[in-house]
Amino acid sequence: MTTQKTADDELRVKIFKALADETRLDIIRALYAGKSEMNCGEIGDIRDTTKSNTSYHLRMLKEARLIQVRKEAQSKYMRIDAETFQTYLPGFLDTL
Repeated sequence: MTTQKTADDELRVKIFKALADETRLDIIRALYAGKSEMNCGEIGDIRDTTKSNTSYHLRMLKEARLIQVRKEAQSKYMRIDAETFQTYLPGFLDTL
């Protein structure tokens, strides 16, 4: 039996890779606990990481569609992408 790789499968792989890192899991936890947006500086303070390290983690989360990014002037604000969690990981956020 052969299986076909779908776009959903590719996204699932990205989601699980993104959540397999403690720093990214902490970012998701903080965004969910705050129930609102956070800017890059606030997210960097979560694990006291460098700007480039924070950008790397945010990029991974964005590519996995776990967060949404909104740019306002020079600042970027992140929030949970609730639709992705509801579709692919229902109930996951409540376990944090």
